[in-house]
Amino acid sequence: MNRSFAESTARERVVHLLDAKSFIEILGPGERVVSPHLALLGVPSSFDDGVVIGHGTLNGQLVFIAAQEGEFMGGGVGEVHGAKLVGLFKRALRDKPAAVIVLAESGGVRLHEANAGLIAVSEVMRALLDARAQGVPVIMLIGGANGCFGGMGLIARCADHVVMSDLGRLAMSGPEVIESSHGVEEYDSRDRALVWRTTGGKHRYLIGDCDQLVEDDVDAFRHAAIGLLGQSMPLSLLVLEAEHDLLSDRLTHFGECRDALDVWRLLGVSDPSIVADLEASEMDVLKSLASGESV
Repeated sequence: MNRSFAESTARERVVHLLDAKSFIEILGPGERVVSPHLALLGVPSSFDDGVVIGHGTLNGQLVFIAAQEGEFMGGGVGEVHGAKLVGLFKRALRDKPAAVIVLAESGGVRLHEANAGLIAVSEVMRALLDARAQGVPVIMLIGGANGCFGGMGLIARCADHVVMSDLGRLAMSGPEVIESSHGVEEYDSRDRALVWRTTGGKHRYLIGDCDQLVEDDVDAFRHAAIGLLGQSMPLSLLVLEAEHDLLSDRLTHFGECRDALDVWRLLGVSDPSIVADLEASEMDVLKSLASGESV
């Protein structure tokens, strides 16, 4: 039975991604670890501060897992939310799981806790990179309705692997932020087709920001995550410099493009309009464009 990843809650995603009955939550509902700031502002809080953390098994292997709840403040990162993620990565240093898996769905830093949230994002990035440096792979799964933006977008690109669905979105700034800063002429946040072309899973897959593209199905994400267990990527100055070179080349080749359609055309897609209608399983064909083939 297909189970939509986008339409599932954070807890449903965790339970159905991991092996049956293997999930053990850390700081569960009974602990009532909530934000100390929201009540002072008269804002309702959540018993888990919008993020589920714990451990379980995936295909019989120990994994640590975190899932952000997009229905609570858009998955925004605050002080406690960030601290739970940091603690999970630090515990991974001790227990050396086959991977730390983050089911990311967040608009970025929680505006109600702006400074605390910004600090939390930087601490999560440091803890993530510490885990990677010790050989613990970090896998980001992105397929929630709110996408993965702001500080969480930065965190996602620090991971070893990024898996997205076509419904997932990944970027630094959200469409409303770009429109507010540069005007609707630059980026119309109400143009859903434009937004998905620019930040959606298909575009990220074609330009290399996403390692795998899957259907909007929890089992599809599970299968992809199983294939990445234990696969840590090198983390060194040479790798960082290579990434900078890649970004520089991207700016050189695509800097004048006004739309993702222009990027896809330069990649060799003779009819970019077909991309929106392709299934995730068909996107591998377009990936061959990197080798200079045309479709």
